[in-house]
Amino acid sequence: MAAQGTFRINQGTSRIAAIDALRGFALLGILMVNIAFLASGYRMAGLAEPAFDGPADWAVRWGVTLLVENKFYLLFSFLFGYSLTLQIGSAAGRGLAFTPMFLRRLAGLFVLGAAHAVLLFPGDILTTYAVVGVALLLLRRIRVRTALALSAALTGLLALGFLVLAWLAARGVDLPGVASHPPAEAAGVDRSLSGSAVQIVGEHLRELSVIVVRRVLFQAPAVLAACLLGLAAGRAGLLGGSGPRTATLRRMQWIGFPVGLAGALVATMSVWGGPVHRFAGEAAALLTAPLLAAAYAATLLRLLPLLPRLGRALAWAGRMALSNYLAQSLICALIFTGYGLALVDRVGPPLQAVIAATVFAGQVLVSRHWLRAHRYGPVERLLRSLTYGSSRVRPRPGHSTGSRTA
Repeated sequence: MAAQGTFRINQGTSRIAAIDALRGFALLGILMVNIAFLASGYRMAGLAEPAFDGPADWAVRWGVTLLVENKFYLLFSFLFGYSLTLQIGSAAGRGLAFTPMFLRRLAGLFVLGAAHAVLLFPGDILTTYAVVGVALLLLRRIRVRTALALSAALTGLLALGFLVLAWLAARGVDLPGVASHPPAEAAGVDRSLSGSAVQIVGEHLRELSVIVVRRVLFQAPAVLAACLLGLAAGRAGLLGGSGPRTATLRRMQWIGFPVGLAGALVATMSVWGGPVHRFAGEAAALLTAPLLAAAYAATLLRLLPLLPRLGRALAWAGRMALSNYLAQSLICALIFTGYGLALVDRVGPPLQAVIAATVFAGQVLVSRHWLRAHRYGPVERLLRSLTYGSSRVRPRPGHSTGSRTA
């Protein structure tokens, strides 16, 4: 595989290898984080599972929080913003009106995300992407420097907001919908999740009433900030052609790893403490997690030419990222909730990590098999139909359909 170039997945089909591989890499990280919340009502309530208090349990919790949590959804958000520039270019090449097409895509994404949140996982992020996508649409012609400045401003304001919350918590101000829930409530969540489908959906709806507040106030601005970085990278052609220069990638590693890991360590040491420490830790994580995510991306981009098989494996899963993301929640729901085995809070963090790695490995194999016979993943094809109104794209007169949406 050429360095950050392209490689063939299907006969006659060429994809940007780096983007697909990065997307698959982000998908693995997201699963490593999400499985803990899918497997336990306590984790969804912001608490450690009391049944798993051994050294191995805490080692995995600390490792995931330190190295994975709050990093990979930012990488995925970056790619969401970057992909917008590819879609704009593809629509222009086909002679399609981009705005109505993209709005239909966002509407389809929102519907899929809402169904995902209600039926499988209230921590869904697709609805957030759909809402943030509207802002990106309005900002799609923004200058690169302006996008970078706006991203930095959003991140700084959000970190300041968490510091304000820490200050309020230190003064005993009650913060409903933001702080952790009592253990008795978490135990009730477990009972609901191990019950009937009606109980599971009811619990998801109850959790969503709280999660929506967090999404609007905290996650959506962070996602938008990362998307703006992706939009700026797309406008600058950062991943196009032969990709970023080695010196640029090395610089991202030298800055991102020490600063990002320092901030992640502060956040990890704070996450299991009281609200004051947790909010202060969130502020540190917000300011440094983008740097660590960038260092991860730079490392993978440098490894791709040396480990082409790894790149291809990640790209198989990344090309079907939407289908695989939803499938991850479905598989975990069948394992941990009353939809299936009802093993909620019966599986410790180490085994959760093993399950996550196994599920992802299976998704790589399934994606490879599927894409040998199909151009798109099943959910990607559905979203594409919602976007274009049919499976066939009809360009405006005078334009060809030679290019394809990334």
